[in-house]
Amino acid sequence: MISDDRKNGTSAIYFSRPVTRIDYTAMKYLSAAVVLGFVIVFSYVLYYTTSIVFRGEGWAFLIDTLPIFLGGLVAGILLVITYTSIGMALSSVSQSRFFAAVAFLAIIFGTKLVALLVDVQFDTSILYIFSPYDSLAHVGQWLVGIPLNYSHPLAFSIVSILVFNAVSIGILVNRVSSLEVTRE
Repeated sequence: MISDDRKNGTSAIYFSRPVTRIDYTAMKYLSAAVVLGFVIVFSYVLYYTTSIVFRGEGWAFLIDTLPIFLGGLVAGILLVITYTSIGMALSSVSQSRFFAAVAFLAIIFGTKLVALLVDVQFDTSILYIFSPYDSLAHVGQWLVGIPLNYSHPLAFSIVSILVFNAVSIGILVNRVSSLEVTRE
């Protein structure tokens, strides 16, 4: 998203009055979050409601599973926020969609793979805090109420998610504030 604006030089159009850099950043972030939210959160809600309707479950099932559903919903929203932050930060540092997409996948799956290899070799799960995927999975397991697969404290994963978001949003804001505005 931002990489296309950097590549095509369309930032002059966006930063002319009355759109500010804050408006631009918020607009790009929210548009990416809405798309990702529809894919993740909307499909989660749709699956839950259709499974209740088509299986003919009653009010007792709804009351029993509502805390699990709400925990999963919060986990999905955390996933949307974190992945949007990382994706937008990567998009702001490049001029190519391809680089941003490959870098996003490398961060998500590469950190998971390295942490998995260290966990298998040394029997320690502490490196999973460097993986956005695993940090979100750890918090999601706690929110849903299923047994945790990680031996490190939950607080480490929560802090890790906060750091991922803070660093990503910091990079995004810094890069957008330094975008050159050229008028032709």
